[in-house]
Amino acid sequence: MYLAMARRFAFETDKRLLAKAVWMLGVKGLRSIHRHKRRLKRGEFFPPFLYLSVINSCNLRCQGCWVDVAAKQHKIELEAATKTIRQAKAMGNSFFGILGGEPFMHKDLLTLFETHPDVYFQVFTNGHFITDEVAARLRKCGNVTPLISVEGSEIISDTRRGRDGVLNQTMAGIEAAVRNKLLVGVCTSVCKSNIDDLVNEKWVDRLIEMGVMYCWFHIYRPVGPEPNPQLALSSAEQKRVRQFVVDTRATKPIVVIDAYHDDAGNALCPAVTGFTHHVGPWGDIEPCPVIQLATESIHDDRPLAETFNNSSFLRDFRELTAGNTRGCVIMERPDLLVELAEKHNARDTTARGGVIDELKAVSPRRSQYQPGDEIPERNFIYRWAKKYAFNDFGAYAKHFDASRYQDPDQRVAEQKSCK
Repeated sequence: MYLAMARRFAFETDKRLLAKAVWMLGVKGLRSIHRHKRRLKRGEFFPPFLYLSVINSCNLRCQGCWVDVAAKQHKIELEAATKTIRQAKAMGNSFFGILGGEPFMHKDLLTLFETHPDVYFQVFTNGHFITDEVAARLRKCGNVTPLISVEGSEIISDTRRGRDGVLNQTMAGIEAAVRNKLLVGVCTSVCKSNIDDLVNEKWVDRLIEMGVMYCWFHIYRPVGPEPNPQLALSSAEQKRVRQFVVDTRATKPIVVIDAYHDDAGNALCPAVTGFTHHVGPWGDIEPCPVIQLATESIHDDRPLAETFNNSSFLRDFRELTAGNTRGCVIMERPDLLVELAEKHNARDTTARGGVIDELKAVSPRRSQYQPGDEIPERNFIYRWAKKYAFNDFGAYAKHFDASRYQDPDQRVAEQKSCK
């Protein structure tokens, strides 16, 4: 498997792009994590990776979307995005995730990539705007990897994404990106309607055959104004996805990303560990993309380093969440987010203005934290990488008390009995 992986990277990619990814995402990325660890030891904080939702607009209307895609367009202007990235670079950061809406609807997106040739960008996209012309420009930049979302078969994709013909347009975007030798990834929000179609060897083999170099299976989270909770996976299905990810890493020549487990299979949340935070389309600094609450902004007068280091809201989010669950707080303990928002008078960062009511309406359910059912990594490379670069950085060791953990299923039963 390792030889097959090496062969794929050697013969199926642009060597210049591969070298840039190794240097900026690999070497410099590890350096940024090292600096993060040193800051934590000094009692300081700045996340080593940042995610920026550069625009709220999108051409699709996906089930479970938390972004106000139909609202009046708002975006992080090029000047503000550049200032944010430069300040993060000064703290040692070299990797930025770019989200939307649909990022390629931002007219200055490619200019942003060209303005910062010394860092690496991962763009979360539906692929509909990736033409040969766009892909060629991305190849010239050399510092961008498109992560293109596929949500199921043709019929399922149309239903999940609110438009007809979605899958064909997405596949055309993947083909254009591969044709231009980009490092291409495919991600899936795994839910009830697509788990059987996409969480299997046949789909992964097809991705490899197409020239896709990495994939990401993340769990559907029922959030937003129309959360569609019927699509959420059961505990058994979540374990099935985790086992599939671990097995695929050990058997297939394709990189498989996950963001919710360490090397031993212990659950974690990247926002709680301080690994990453998120900037929304209005510039609000949020714990993560699905938690749309904030007290600070990139547009504030003080330096970004000072904002992150001194934010009592973000610090309390990390500590409060780490003390109560190793899973996803918005799925398991939405009440904690309501409590946090009230304590800090946090603002709703959406255009719709209904986040608190949405949180109060969430029915608690299990997320990635399933104590006793941990599935450790089989692949020694992933095991080493996670042990060094993707773990809890001591966050749970400091705060987590298992006696405070409340089983989501039990909380639902208690809520029903109270009614």
